[in-house]
Amino acid sequence: MFIEEKQLKTFITDANLVSGHDLERAEREAKENKGDLGEVLVNQGKITEDDLRRIQAYILGIPFVDLRGVRIDFDTLSLIPEPVARTWNIVAYKRSDKGLEVAMLDADDLRQIDFIKKKVALKILPRLTSRESIKSALLQYQKSLKAEFGDIVKREAAAVEERGERVSDLSKLSDELPVVRIVDTLLKHALIQNASDVHIEPGESELLVRYRIDGILHDAMVLPKTVAPAMVARIKVLSNLKLDEKRLPQDGRFKMDINGEKISFRVSVLPVYFGEKVAMRLLREAASGFSLEGIGFHGEAMEHLHQAVRQKVGLLLTTGPTGSGKTTTLYTLIDILNTRDINISTIEDPIEYQIPRVNQTQVKPDIGFSFANGLRSLVRQDPDIIMVGEIRDNETAGLAINAALTGHLVLSTLHTNSASGAMPRLLDMKVEPFLLVSTVNAVIGQRLVRRLTESREKYFLSKSELGSLGRRANLERVLGALKSESIVSPGAGWDKIPFWKPRPTDEFRDGYSGRLCIHEVLMVSPAIRELVLKAASTEAVESEARKEGMLTMIEDGIFKAAAGVTTIEEVLRVASE
Repeated sequence: MFIEEKQLKTFITDANLVSGHDLERAEREAKENKGDLGEVLVNQGKITEDDLRRIQAYILGIPFVDLRGVRIDFDTLSLIPEPVARTWNIVAYKRSDKGLEVAMLDADDLRQIDFIKKKVALKILPRLTSRESIKSALLQYQKSLKAEFGDIVKREAAAVEERGERVSDLSKLSDELPVVRIVDTLLKHALIQNASDVHIEPGESELLVRYRIDGILHDAMVLPKTVAPAMVARIKVLSNLKLDEKRLPQDGRFKMDINGEKISFRVSVLPVYFGEKVAMRLLREAASGFSLEGIGFHGEAMEHLHQAVRQKVGLLLTTGPTGSGKTTTLYTLIDILNTRDINISTIEDPIEYQIPRVNQTQVKPDIGFSFANGLRSLVRQDPDIIMVGEIRDNETAGLAINAALTGHLVLSTLHTNSASGAMPRLLDMKVEPFLLVSTVNAVIGQRLVRRLTESREKYFLSKSELGSLGRRANLERVLGALKSESIVSPGAGWDKIPFWKPRPTDEFRDGYSGRLCIHEVLMVSPAIRELVLKAASTEAVESEARKEGMLTMIEDGIFKAAAGVTTIEEVLRVASE
């Protein structure tokens, strides 16, 4: 979409959306990289993509629409076929005597408008919208199919029951069309629902299918118990597992192309009392475009993180329990570091996202290829940066430390409850204290909280609630951070700062959509090095880090709750894990 840079700059300056200093810096970067000023401002986090679209709409004199939370009549929506809408990011949302109003990301694309006009034989009225708005509207194509999923699965389940009586060979039954349709339909439905995991759980008289969405398990479907053997057999065939092995756990993987998107499934089959339980993790291979701001980093913590990754050598760790977003944070950091003059090698289990120009290696324990063995080979591959999926034992820890000592920047994850617990954990792994203080640059502790949708309710905390929070966090420090980042006005107090509650909608039944991390970033200062050399406790390390200005995870969570992106209940739910 062509808008003169001068027009854009004038509007941003007049509206006081970005400071003069930041605007000049963005202009320089745009000229150096021959890029677009608006895109540079978005990438730097100075304005959102939504802001940019609104500015463009205003300058061009085209109405801007936000379709998030707007229910579109399906007859109108279906005037543009879903594949066309998804490919071109264009949605029909309102039909009237004047014509058909369509929301799109690029209102200058005459080819798209002409195609739609010929197809629907109506006058096309283009409107600009945001990427999130388009995404929400596209979801309605699938929501209209949601009822059909249940019908398809029930119909095919009945067919499986009937065929199962005649076909005793599981390998043949797993290739029967009804079984294939059930499994494909369930996986497609899970993807549409943005599920991260699918659980297939046999009971005494039924088969329960559940999806994990934004970290919470939801019942998706109940099927007849008789289809369980055929479904498990189908998944075993896809994952190249043994069909006749029902007494021992099995792990496998397979890939599928769903709606043009490549998805990897990590499969675990476990014998339980009433049969075999299947758990599948969905990994979107093409997922990319993460930014530190997008996943929840901000303020001093983000500055510290940029400072840590600018180091040429040393160790940077992310910590937290399973499913806390550690790997996503590492991929985001790698994306920042991934330039033409840098050689990056990784050893992972599994490879969750494929990154161009990064040499990614998969651990294979069944043939003796472990993190430790892989790391030994990686250091002979002339890398500048090494990512180790996880430090699980003292051998891997020792090799990672040695790699950091010999001129490499090493990124890895560690299972501890907080950033402050990383040093004592590595000491437990028999890493020498003097080696730790020589290599570790920074430690990130994190958890994932659900993100509020635009449909939310405002409320204020009572004095007793503030007192309860104050016993778990330093509210003055949080208030200072809110003011320094201009989230609240300089004179605001906690009694004037609103918090938010979720308001469920038809589209988002919990009032949440997506997740972001709450975090703490511990920089290894001289004082903390002294504590590590004395083998100090986790509490002592955390106390010193807080004195030096570190916001703890729960304090960062309160910051985000006050900023309106999550709720206090979510923060307390995950911060106590």
